[in-house]
Amino acid sequence: MGPRRAAELFAARTEQAAGYRVTLQGSLAATGRGHLTDRALAAALPPGKALRIVWAPEPVPAFHPNGMLFEALDGQGNVCDRWQIYSAGGGALREEGRREETPEVYARETAADWLAWAVGEGSPLWRLVEQCERAAAQDIWAYLRQVWAVMQAAIERGLAGEEPLPGPLRLQRRAHAAYARARQLGEPRTARISAYALAVAEENASGAIVVTAPTCGSAGIIPGLFRYLMEAHSFGEPEMLRALATAGLFGNLIKHNASISGAEVGCQGEVGAACAMAAAGAAQLMGGTPHQIECAAEMGLEHHLGLTCDPMAGLVQIPCIERNAMAALRALSCAEYALLFDGRHRVSFDQVVETMKQTGRDLPSLYRETSGGGLARWYQE
Repeated sequence: MGPRRAAELFAARTEQAAGYRVTLQGSLAATGRGHLTDRALAAALPPGKALRIVWAPEPVPAFHPNGMLFEALDGQGNVCDRWQIYSAGGGALREEGRREETPEVYARETAADWLAWAVGEGSPLWRLVEQCERAAAQDIWAYLRQVWAVMQAAIERGLAGEEPLPGPLRLQRRAHAAYARARQLGEPRTARISAYALAVAEENASGAIVVTAPTCGSAGIIPGLFRYLMEAHSFGEPEMLRALATAGLFGNLIKHNASISGAEVGCQGEVGAACAMAAAGAAQLMGGTPHQIECAAEMGLEHHLGLTCDPMAGLVQIPCIERNAMAALRALSCAEYALLFDGRHRVSFDQVVETMKQTGRDLPSLYRETSGGGLARWYQE
């Protein structure tokens, strides 16, 4: 998503270019083919104009491992414009030496601040989202309604699909069979949650439309768990949208105070973040207090600390798809565990976020999104 968005922005400012050269750097070069980055660039840049993609896994850029150098070329092949930009995860872009030009919607920047607000106001956490977004003149509920609809559609498509996933692994889809088996067994929750999470993750692996929650690689965790809870407890749309709002609060905190980029901090920043978000929303749906919700989110991230990002062949398939199912199940366990007591605990969500950030920095680059170490070493295309 990040490379495609960057390509669209660059194309808009270089309409007179005769062609383009895009150098993918670091992790983007190492995993770009498996992530369909080349296809995304070709789809975003103007048709009929020459495009050359240069794969440069080394050296890894110091600012962020997902680097891109866009160059616009004139009719003689000379560079007439260039732009160095970085894909920071979930479609976000960063430019070295330049602050993100995004409005400050949420003034409070820690979960501790949010808890203090919720307790002081006697209000649920989702009200903070409503309050802040209204002040920014954003219709958050219309947006979250669209998010929920796209999540549901991805589940339905994924449950129906049976063709192998694209790529050299020729991986067979599992969501359809898992859902069929769930119905035969009386629809136990493990099978249903797994089927829903797999369905979305497999749709992402096939290049279909999903919601970054918070990334494409972790897109099945929240919809997988939330769909099950909606069906199991007959929740209506308002409850589901409020759960998404609360999940988004915790995802924004992780993104703002650490990272959601697998290339930067490993899979703990993707699957771990999504598990924390799903656990928070689930705890809210099941009647949790703000402290219990924060505790559930803390456990969801804490128990993924150090998780490596090692996709085989650079594809978002093994171990990524299965991790979506496992994390959705763990998120429910975290929410249920948090509801067993008052939610007050020694290690805060903010402390775990900071620990995750430091752990990601300490991980050798092989264990981040490079397909060079870990599980990925068992398959080299």
